[in-house]
Amino acid sequence: MNPDFLIIGAQKSGTTSLYNYLIQHPQILPASQKEIHYFDLNYNQGINWYKAQFPQKISQNIITGESSPYYLFHPCVPQRVHEHFPQIKLIILLREPVARTWSHYHHEVRLQFENLSFEEAIANETERLKGETEKLLADDNYYSFNHQHYSYLARGIYYQQIKKWQQYFPKNQILILKSEDFYNNPEKILNQTLEFLQLDPHPIKNYSKYNAGQYPEISPTTQQYLINYFQPHNQKLSQELGISFW
Repeated sequence: MNPDFLIIGAQKSGTTSLYNYLIQHPQILPASQKEIHYFDLNYNQGINWYKAQFPQKISQNIITGESSPYYLFHPCVPQRVHEHFPQIKLIILLREPVARTWSHYHHEVRLQFENLSFEEAIANETERLKGETEKLLADDNYYSFNHQHYSYLARGIYYQQIKKWQQYFPKNQILILKSEDFYNNPEKILNQTLEFLQLDPHPIKNYSKYNAGQYPEISPTTQQYLINYFQPHNQKLSQELGISFW
């Protein structure tokens, strides 16, 4: 069974919760796991391997999909997805980038992938990511640990990532949601997503958060630095795509 939809990101923006709510709908069957990571980390496995991660189609009314939040940011993924599934529907959750960056950092610390302080990590990000995008684009088999794990600031520049996807997919195949709206009213955003997938509303009993992290408060100085850093990028996002966080 081919996937009908992908939740492509952003990382640390509520994608796990949204996917778990969606698969409670009687017309949505889950993939073998929430994050298959075919188009970014497992592309060498081949398309038949990927299709085998989805259930057999038992009815025309049944759909399936997966959620791999690295898809939004990985430079090769939009073209790869379009090559195999040009009609697929894409769901994007965007979290206010200061909060997303802070959460991403603590996620990497929890995984023991990050030993630097937050301030050191963002100061070193440009050097850590230098040349990695070009290497990924040049070699289908290249894997970049740094690009996946140390892209704290870069992943919050949403406009560039979305425009890359829009080069391959029309706007009516892309649903862009704000994480803050989702956190504040999960039932409403779930129903909006179901409508996008052309399914009827299906309320669920428990809207508990999945994969939520616990971490300390960000310092006012660091927070202001990040606000200033993302300000021009957020302005571009608001002007061009009508998405504003404030």
